[in-house]
Amino acid sequence: MRRLWLIFAQAVTVSVAVLFVLNTLKPEWLRNATPAAVVAILEAPAGGERAAAAGSYAPAAQQSMPAVVHVFTTKAGRSQRHPLFDDPLFRHFFGERPDNGPSQRESGLGSGVIVSPDGYVLTNNHVIETADEIEVALNDGRKFPAQLIGRDPETDLAVLRLEAGDTLPAITFSASESLSVGDVVLAIGNPFGVGQTVTMGIVSALGRSQLGINTFENYIQTDAAINPGNSGGALVDSAGHLVGINTAIYSRSGGSLGIGFAIPVSIARDVLEQIVARGEVVRGWVGVEIQDLTPELAESFGYADARGALIAGVLRGSPAERAGVRPGDVLIALDGKVVRDPRAMLDMVAAVPPGQEVVFRVRRGAQELELKVAVGRRPPPVATR
Repeated sequence: MRRLWLIFAQAVTVSVAVLFVLNTLKPEWLRNATPAAVVAILEAPAGGERAAAAGSYAPAAQQSMPAVVHVFTTKAGRSQRHPLFDDPLFRHFFGERPDNGPSQRESGLGSGVIVSPDGYVLTNNHVIETADEIEVALNDGRKFPAQLIGRDPETDLAVLRLEAGDTLPAITFSASESLSVGDVVLAIGNPFGVGQTVTMGIVSALGRSQLGINTFENYIQTDAAINPGNSGGALVDSAGHLVGINTAIYSRSGGSLGIGFAIPVSIARDVLEQIVARGEVVRGWVGVEIQDLTPELAESFGYADARGALIAGVLRGSPAERAGVRPGDVLIALDGKVVRDPRAMLDMVAAVPPGQEVVFRVRRGAQELELKVAVGRRPPPVATR
C-alpha cells in the first residue's frame, strides 16, 4: 500500500512540474489545446450595394453632394494704425509712419454649387464681394483657382468659373414651380468650415419678402439647419435636384434657429444665364418710389379700396416722369397684369427689357388713366468695396 502511494505521489508531482514548465515556457501550447468557441455570424457579400433604409435621403444627398463646393477667399488688409501716430507731438519726435502697418491677409469661407459641367459655379455675392483671390475646393479634394464672371448684388448672387480642364459634376435644376410648403429639403454646404455637411428640414414658407436683405426678395424659408459657411450652398429636394441657393439665416446668436432663407432656383437660373451671356444682369427701371397702399392711406386719398401700389415719389428726368406719372398715383395694372403690392410691381418692371414700352394703368383721384412708359435700364447699385 505504501509503495502504491509513493508511485501516485511521484506521478502527480511530475505532472505538476511538467504543467508548470509548459505554462512558463510555452503557454500557447496550453491555450491552443483548449478548443475556442465558434460564433456563427452572417456577413453581406463583399462589394455588394447596401439598400437605402426606409425614409432615407441618402440617394438625394449622394446625387447632389459632389456638385457642392467650398469657396475660400482672401483679401489684402493692413494692421490697425496705432493711436499714437495721430498725436502731433509724437509725430514731431518720431516722424510720420510711411503706411498704416504691415500687410496682412484676411480669409473667408462659404459654399457654392457647380451648375454646369464646364465649370460654372453659383454662390452668394456676399461670399466673394471683397475678395482679391478665390479658390474652390471640390468634394473629392481637388482645388482650383476661380475667376469671377459676374455678380448681382441686388439678388446676392455671383457666378464663378473654374478652369479644371475636365468635366465637373454638375447639379440638376428642379422645375421652377415644383416646390410646396411642407416639402422635405436638404441644405448642403460647409458650415463653420468643418467640411461638407447635409441637414434636413422642410419648406416652411414661400415668397418671403420685405426682410431688408436684398432689393429683390422672394425667398424660400426652411427649418433645415443653415449656419455661417453654408452661404452659397445648395438647397435640394428629396430627389437631389436644386431648388435654391442658401443665403441667409435669422439668428440672435450667430447659429441656426431653424429659420433659414434660400434664393429660389427660378431667380438663380435667370441671373446665371444673364451673367454668363453678358457678364451682368440687366433689368428694367422707371424711376419711381413705391410703397404699400394701406387702408388708411386709401381712405386719405379718397379710394374705396386698397388695390395696387402707391407711387410715393417720381425721380426727376426718369421714364416715369416723362410719361406723366405723378406722386400720389396708384398703379393698379401693368400691361394688363394686376399689380397687388410694391414687390410685384418691382419684379414686373425689372423683367421688362430696357427700351420696351409698357402701359401703366393708374388711379388718380376719381379717374383711371393709361400712361405709356418707355422703360429704362436700372442703374447698378453703389459698390460696397
